[in-house]
Amino acid sequence: MKRRHFLQSGAFGAAAAAVPALWTAEAFAQARPRDVLVVANEFGPNSLDIHTVGANRPSYSVSWMCYDRLMTFGRKKLPDGQVMYDYTRLEPELAESWKIAPDGNSVTFRLRKDAKFHDGTPVTAKDVKWSFDRAVTVGGFPTFQMKAGSLEDPKQFVVVDDLTFRVDFVRRDKMTMMDMAVPVPSIFNAELVKKHATPQDPWGLNWTKSNIAGGGAFKVESWKPGQEIIYVRNDDWKNGPLPALKRVIQRDVPNAGNRRALLVKGDIDMTYSLPPKDFSEVAKEGGNVKVSSMPIENSIWYLGMLTSKPPFNNPKVRQAVAHAVPYDKLHASALYGRGAKMYGAASNDVRTTAWPQPTGYRTDIAKAKALLKEAGFENGFETTLSFDLGNGTISEPMAILIQESLAAIGIKATINKVPGANWRAQLLKKDMPMIVNRFGGWLNYPEYFFFWCYHSQDAVFNTMSYKNPALDKMIMNAKFAESRAIYDGEVKAMLKLAYEEVPRVPLFQPLMDVAMQKNVQGYMYWFHLEPDYRQISKS
Repeated sequence: MKRRHFLQSGAFGAAAAAVPALWTAEAFAQARPRDVLVVANEFGPNSLDIHTVGANRPSYSVSWMCYDRLMTFGRKKLPDGQVMYDYTRLEPELAESWKIAPDGNSVTFRLRKDAKFHDGTPVTAKDVKWSFDRAVTVGGFPTFQMKAGSLEDPKQFVVVDDLTFRVDFVRRDKMTMMDMAVPVPSIFNAELVKKHATPQDPWGLNWTKSNIAGGGAFKVESWKPGQEIIYVRNDDWKNGPLPALKRVIQRDVPNAGNRRALLVKGDIDMTYSLPPKDFSEVAKEGGNVKVSSMPIENSIWYLGMLTSKPPFNNPKVRQAVAHAVPYDKLHASALYGRGAKMYGAASNDVRTTAWPQPTGYRTDIAKAKALLKEAGFENGFETTLSFDLGNGTISEPMAILIQESLAAIGIKATINKVPGANWRAQLLKKDMPMIVNRFGGWLNYPEYFFFWCYHSQDAVFNTMSYKNPALDKMIMNAKFAESRAIYDGEVKAMLKLAYEEVPRVPLFQPLMDVAMQKNVQGYMYWFHLEPDYRQISKS
């Protein structure tokens, strides 16, 4: 995209064409109003509703900005001065207060009296129940996410009166309360969505995919899929401090070099989808740009293998692949060192409950060949290795290096590039033999990660279709452990088994890098990895 066109079509309007070419990046950044933020990323949302099938990660941001939850998370300051969310602290959002029943079997929320949806309709407990009912019923990712916190049945959700809502617990689960503060249980304007529902689409998903029915701090002024989304502040928002930003323009700029140039020139305020090499160089260059970096908790880059079909239904084949991965090359050439190594431990014996933690695998081509021979594939085989073009700046060089290394043990892998907008839908098909992918769990517990990625319920993020009743039992035992000793034992056991069976090969724990102009203030790390524009300002 040409810089002149970018300025005219997004941030400044036609007058931007007259901006003197000699202005500095700082002058460009200051020329924009302080209440306007311009962001450029590789790709944007493919849906305005997180409940729709195949909604991608940028869609989470739409949910976070344009809808409210009953609660949100607090924040904490780290020793290095950075600020991040605090999953141990829940704070009011749509609900002004809540109370756990004396018997511990339910929680009752009191809603704010002045909360309204974008169309001015008051928010009631009926909307909350309808939204929760929807989340546990539509299936797929939203329903699995609710189930992770033991939110499973519409009967659990009770309207006490217009401003009082109760959740009855089906079991004691430490994740239930925090699971109501993630993007999925967002509150919809029930009557508005019902107007657009049909017998074939009773929850109105086709309409909410391209329309907002929320009451959050921002509205969507316009959305052009594949080009841009523009948010405007909801000046009537009462569920938190009114954002300093009145307008956020988030543009799709597929070329990483263009995104970096726009940032350095001051044409944009922020980007969080540059290649690791660019983040590293921009951070060293300094100038008017700063980079925030944070290890992504409960997250791993991995090489996954489809265990439901040959040849990867054979553990020895998977172990062979794990020994063939060129780990150090990937770390140096794809991540440029920006990520923690999840390989090279002394063995696969697990001695702590820390997560993520390295496996005992390391590159050993001779051992990989021997294992492949034991598995009956001495002459190798052909397969397909897929990756998400939306993360192509990292996953493509990874795929190429892995392809080369697999060839050394006789595995001929054809690379399949999947467009970012289609990646989630492709994962749901469970038919890609090998993938390079990244997953991060919202709730920071190893058993939560494993519930999503290894449990036989076969959720979307169990991309390997791995099923093992023994591991299922360990996951659930850890989730509902009645003592620390039981918990520690189950977590260690599930990690060891996963490493030995290796349906997915852990590669690295990634960093969340965000580059922004130095006058951008208030950015903080969130588990969903999207910036919270409600908290950002410009000095």
